[in-house]
Amino acid sequence: MPPTETGEHMTTAPDVRVHYDVANAIATVTLDSPHNRNALSDPLVTGIEQSLADAAADPDVRAVVLTHTGGTFCAGADLSRASADVTERSLQMARLLRAIVALPKPVIAHVDGHVRAGGMGLVAACDIAIAGPSSSFALTEARLGLAASIISLTVLPRITPRAAARYFLTGERFDAAEAQRIGLVTLAADDPAAAVAAVAADLRTASPQGLEESKRLVTREILAGFDAHSDDLAARSARLFESDEAREGMMAFLQKRAPRWADAAR
Repeated sequence: MPPTETGEHMTTAPDVRVHYDVANAIATVTLDSPHNRNALSDPLVTGIEQSLADAAADPDVRAVVLTHTGGTFCAGADLSRASADVTERSLQMARLLRAIVALPKPVIAHVDGHVRAGGMGLVAACDIAIAGPSSSFALTEARLGLAASIISLTVLPRITPRAAARYFLTGERFDAAEAQRIGLVTLAADDPAAAVAAVAADLRTASPQGLEESKRLVTREILAGFDAHSDDLAARSARLFESDEAREGMMAFLQKRAPRWADAAR
């Protein structure tokens, strides 16, 4: 499929789609996996990666918008993949986030829904993030016996240290206004589509070379963090996923019940 055509990137699951459209020099990548709230399954990750590659290869694309269908932008890891190789899954997440950060074209997150766990890493990886009034955010890993290991590579450079300590530890939800205040998103907007369109219009006035080199400057330290720490963080993440506490936390989540430690704290 030529990269300037409208289409879908699909792999093994017919109900997991990533739509790719190009119009007016902007590529829009839409996550459309409603059955699991856009959780990061293999097909979804593959579709995003292919869309980014198509955008990078298309000289007519000036910027990329990453958005979603439904009420959830991304629910994070696909916990139904508990039997998958956890180290490879962590490295896969690191590769995806790095691909967004390293893309030689700006990436705008257009969010108007729930963002959880790994979805927070996606938002933070984008150069500009705009969130609407239906958005909510949470780093829920600690509640599952896990930690926000890989996504810390993009989230920690964006948010304030005090906010990181609070939300990494408590797992509590916060809204778009708070996300803007702490630096996770660029703008909390009542009309996020209009705000994204305004940013896209500004990006169209910049030269491709100017955008690429400017992005290289602002992402240099984040990419250095990937190069220095991604393997270690992937190993840590794997150890956590294989632990008894994490197994209990993920099982409790899938069974829609409180984990054992929550009952003990009452």
